[in-house]
Amino acid sequence: MARTNDTMMNPPIEELLDRVDSKFSLVTLAARRARQINSYFNQLADGLGHLVPPQVSSVARKPLSISFEEIAADKIERVPVAEPAGEVAPVDEVGAAV
Repeated sequence: MARTNDTMMNPPIEELLDRVDSKFSLVTLAARRARQINSYFNQLADGLGHLVPPQVSSVARKPLSISFEEIAADKIERVPVAEPAGEVAPVDEVGAAV
């Protein structure tokens, strides 16, 4: 039987990590989507509304909470970016290009 910790966060982190590759992917995906949701709500006052609205009905008021709920509902998923076709510059030990 899998043991889950009681947390105040809904949906639980364990459920969200099943939908992405790593914790880093979860953080970047949720943060990027939260910024989009925040921009959407800010544009509503201007009447523009050309961004994608939240994909789930939520009682949460925070954009980050809404983005976590979208990820848990499989409405948002991470799409890997393709590598450029050109050559990659050699990198030394500290990460600077040589």
